Amino acid sequence: MAAPVEETDYDYESLPPNFSLAANMLAGAFAGIAEHSVMYPVDLLKTRMQIINPSPTALYSGLSNAMVTITRVEGFRTLWKGLSSVVLGAGPAHAVYFATYEAVKHAAGGNRGGKEEHHPFAAALSGASATIASDALMNPFDVVKQRMQLQGSVYKTIGQCARDVFRREGFTAFYVSYPTTLCMTVPFTATQFVAYESLSKAINPTGKYDPYTHCTAGALAGGVAAGITTPLDVIKTLLQTRGTAADPELRNARGLWEAASIIRRRDGYRGFFRGLKPRIITTMPSTAICWSAYEMAKAFFIARNEA
Repeated sequence: MAAPVEETDYDYESLPPNFSLAANMLAGAFAGIAEHSVMYPVDLLKTRMQIINPSPTALYSGLSNAMVTITRVEGFRTLWKGLSSVVLGAGPAHAVYFATYEAVKHAAGGNRGGKEEHHPFAAALSGASATIASDALMNPFDVVKQRMQLQGSVYKTIGQCARDVFRREGFTAFYVSYPTTLCMTVPFTATQFVAYESLSKAINPTGKYDPYTHCTAGALAGGVAAGITTPLDVIKTLLQTRGTAADPELRNARGLWEAASIIRRRDGYRGFFRGLKPRIITTMPSTAICWSAYEMAKAFFIARNEA
């Protein structure tokens, strides 16, 4: 009779001491590219719905109507326009994101006490630190992405778009939205990480690798965080696309408060929630994919380390 195979009981939540930075960053890059690529068409719709004073042909009555209209008028490939900018930026940005997350979480004591312990402060701090680092890298790519997503965009490649933005508006155009982005993504990420860690502990108290847990907790955490931070996302879109606006007031918006004032004056408080539905629809599966992909890659590296 064959001897029973002994199950390796590693602490999944805590990375092994020799878990390399490169492996951690590779897991994060894999997660980032998977997250942004799958839901990209809905993200494009969200950007268009958040634009102030769009052209008459860019007024959509709903998500399905928008998909059909864009496909019929502009072609199916338009739904993926600008994706290369996301892929190029998301890999390195998410690599930095998760590497920072794990480092700060460990330094803040988030891995102390084993699977039974819950550290919401460490989760929030690590999430906020991760997004500050990754957004500094990702912001220019996000600007290029949104410029290419707009109706009537003449840009064929991300290089052409980046050069044109730099020539017309200077280097600051790539970072004019960075403070607003941080105002949005820091609370978004802190909320998401706390919710994710809390839901994961509640659904899966053992802390073992469980795809169902990571997918469910990631989706719910992302949906909550997306709904709360939508007003700041609308402001960010205005700032990142201001260079394409014909309206002088929109074109010269210089920061968060000025952009918020324009939105409030023109559309009222409802204007801050334009694109709420596609934002949540995009974020829930995106964060589910992101966390699932990251935890899968992390589990693979940890299991290989144990072997």
